[in-house]
Amino acid sequence: MRVLLVEDQAEIAEFVQRGLEEERYRVTVCRDGEAGLRTATEELFALIILDLMLPLRDGWSVCEELRQRGVATPILMLTARDSVPDRVRGLRMGADDYLPKPFDFAELEARVQALIRRDRLHKGRHITIDDIELDTHTRRVTRAGRPLVLTSREYTLFEALATRPGVVLSREFILEDVWQDEEILSNTVDVHLGLLRKKIDSGREVKLLHSVYGQGYVLKPPAAATEGR
Repeated sequence: MRVLLVEDQAEIAEFVQRGLEEERYRVTVCRDGEAGLRTATEELFALIILDLMLPLRDGWSVCEELRQRGVATPILMLTARDSVPDRVRGLRMGADDYLPKPFDFAELEARVQALIRRDRLHKGRHITIDDIELDTHTRRVTRAGRPLVLTSREYTLFEALATRPGVVLSREFILEDVWQDEEILSNTVDVHLGLLRKKIDSGREVKLLHSVYGQGYVLKPPAAATEGR
């Protein structure tokens, strides 16, 4: 599971990165706010750990900009400033939780797990893309009113695509973050995508599932489906 850590203090960044990687998280580290903002908008993460006082751009503005751009990834703010106004400001900007420095790693990990778990629970919803409907509570998928029978892997893959319409998911992301299984071969993703595409698009004029050469796969509504194949 991927975590983005935006922290300019080398000792703290190393401490958090080492601890999370020992717990089998994959951690990307950025040392300033601009790099953190760019990385958070260009890549997919399960969680963002965001320091408040950063070079180039502070954590408040990074958080606010991410929310304005529609990035809903949970954000845990880290800061040495533990005043109530600072905490309130961070939460109003869109942060999900707040952890003052110094902190114990066990508490950090507990908050990380809680935010990721809460995010998964809150993602339960009804999604409509063109004539496809997905109920993430019941795991029911229909197209044009007809149910699609998906295997467990096909369903989790489809849900990942449907909850990120227009976002290209790489094979690595699907293996490590969607299926959370790094042991299977990457071409297994291609096989399941082929089977999923047959169930979703076979015999239909409007194709929704597309391959993006050299990048991965994307689910696009018809108006946006101009670059895939």
